[in-house]
Amino acid sequence: MGNNKEVKYINPEGMPPTFGYTHVVEVKNARSIYISGQLALDNEGQIVGKGDLATQTKQVFENINKALEAAGACFKDVVKLTFFLTDISNMKVVREIRDQYVNTANPPASSAVEVRKLISEDFLIEIEAIAVGDL
Repeated sequence: MGNNKEVKYINPEGMPPTFGYTHVVEVKNARSIYISGQLALDNEGQIVGKGDLATQTKQVFENINKALEAAGACFKDVVKLTFFLTDISNMKVVREIRDQYVNTANPPASSAVEVRKLISEDFLIEIEAIAVGDL
């Protein structure tokens, strides 16, 4: 497998300024890796950080990291993140943790959505990821 993947991060003129995300990520010559929405569960399926968004977010990013590694990828390969929060007013907490994982010079495209609740009321956040790897 050669390193022929091309990833272009684009913030077009005339669009609003970005804060930790990129408006457009163009990918050529790569395989796609889709990671299901991850929750704050440990490797035994137990909730981590009940009532604590920062702890839950850290656990979710650690789970995504393990999923990426299983696919032979890492966070620099992530081109899209989707955040689902039960209280979007706490997004600042999530961004601070996200920035410990993603390439902040070329951050992934992102969406954040407030939801009434997740699979259980104990969960405060769920995150999906899309990454690209070499063919």
